[in-house]
Amino acid sequence: MNVYPNITVIASLIADPSRAIFLSALLDGRALPAGELAHMASVTPQTASSHLAKLVEGGLLEVEQQGRHRYYRLANKEIANLIESMASIAPPVQIRSLKQSDQLQQLSHARTCYGHLAGKLGISLCEALVQKGYLAEPEEAHSKDYQVTEEGRQWFTTFGIELQMKPGSRRAIARKCLDWSERRHHLSGMLGEQLRHRLSELDWIRQKTGSRSVEVTEAGKKGLYEMLSISL
Repeated sequence: MNVYPNITVIASLIADPSRAIFLSALLDGRALPAGELAHMASVTPQTASSHLAKLVEGGLLEVEQQGRHRYYRLANKEIANLIESMASIAPPVQIRSLKQSDQLQQLSHARTCYGHLAGKLGISLCEALVQKGYLAEPEEAHSKDYQVTEEGRQWFTTFGIELQMKPGSRRAIARKCLDWSERRHHLSGMLGEQLRHRLSELDWIRQKTGSRSVEVTEAGKKGLYEMLSISL
């Protein structure tokens, strides 16, 4: 008798193309209405409602009612990590239109990933922080967490980021996250989220309306080059 968790239940939920689009679209942590998700997947509202109900029942999504509308979001960070990990080993998407090519280019350049930054921007930030000595590679081969150096703590404080953990918290401070579009690591965890928040505060980045893609402002390009020698 099999005593292992039945992962086929979750796998079958994710395997449907429309449901996979819903899950990927929600990776930035937003809550979106059923109608918008239906439009993204090019399915009818009735079909979208059926798929969304299955994802909620399966524990992958949460739903919140506001008036006549229902808003859906990923149930937790573990679901986001699962979808992002699967995307990193999935075969490249087959581009069939100019619009699809533009969307992929924008997402590959800079996007949000459940609170932190991904794409070329996220990777450039992560690699620059390591090269400057503010982050150190894990000491143990199997570890997924960067170490924040003392020099790094001072730099982050100067930049407006206070690295404080709540007592008993198990959240990773600086986690390595394999980027699905570039197949290199960007920065997630608490530090990744705070870094994204700080860049938004400074108006160095702006998230595009209705999309996971992120735009780097002219002030951001100048600031990132001066602070971390990043050219975008």
